[in-house]
Amino acid sequence: MKDTKGSGRRSPVALTALALVLVAAMFALAACGSSSSSSNDSGSGSSSSGGSSTTSSDNGSGLKPVNSGKLTVGMNLQFRPEMYLQGGQPAGYDVELLRLLAPAAGVRLNIQNLDFNGLIPGLQAKKFDMVSVGLSATPERRQVVDFSRPYVPYAQILGVPAGRASSVTSIAQLNQKGRTIVALQGSTAETTARRVFPNATVDSLPDQNAAFLQVATGRADGIVVEDYLLAQFTASNPGRLAPSAISRPLDLEYGSYAVPKGNDAFVSFLNRWICERQADGTLERIYRQQFSVRTMPPMPACPA
Repeated sequence: MKDTKGSGRRSPVALTALALVLVAAMFALAACGSSSSSSNDSGSGSSSSGGSSTTSSDNGSGLKPVNSGKLTVGMNLQFRPEMYLQGGQPAGYDVELLRLLAPAAGVRLNIQNLDFNGLIPGLQAKKFDMVSVGLSATPERRQVVDFSRPYVPYAQILGVPAGRASSVTSIAQLNQKGRTIVALQGSTAETTARRVFPNATVDSLPDQNAAFLQVATGRADGIVVEDYLLAQFTASNPGRLAPSAISRPLDLEYGSYAVPKGNDAFVSFLNRWICERQADGTLERIYRQQFSVRTMPPMPACPA
């Protein structure tokens, strides 16, 4: 999840170094019970007898489940469309992938819904087998947890008035004096806008919808925003805005699964599984369905 302050998603991707220090200080004290939590068992695989187990699943996944017969996953279910509650049940891109991953590992899915700040301490304390919240694998985080290869992209694109979309084919067309680009105040989109359009005027607004309307009403030439947020706006406001014809995202970052330190075999299993689902089109199919976008941003190439 990228940092899009005020857009409905709090971002694990852009935690500051200070926040990481605070999280580290919590390791010895934090218990998952201090955060509101709920579980959801789903998927096929071996039955659960409860309790803990240090025995790997029998299909070569390298998983050593903290709860026998289950893949216990820490999540923060408040970031639609990536992970959220629908009718009291987990839903979204991450959840759909996990429902396929658990049977592949020979276990049932057990989702634990917690506040974000409890996830990394909980993983360290072996409360979960993995965390699925689109974390970026920063050097600071790599000191305390291990990561899989990326499974979800975060693409920032340029939205423009729908009637001009096909004619805006390069950054240079709007990177000029007299042009105005808007972005959500305090977000990574604002940082990207100032970096990519240094010659234009970049205005930041505290409300995402207000930023969209600046462009839709002609008071700005474009908006830097995540692709799925633009897709949601255009679905509700057809004919107002559209992605520009610039061929590549203005910025592209990725989220990975986090696992406890030292389980290299399970990380290798996750990497193989992600690459298989990338190759057979499963990632793109679920991403397009859940994020309501036409194409999935490019993913890092898997080993040949």
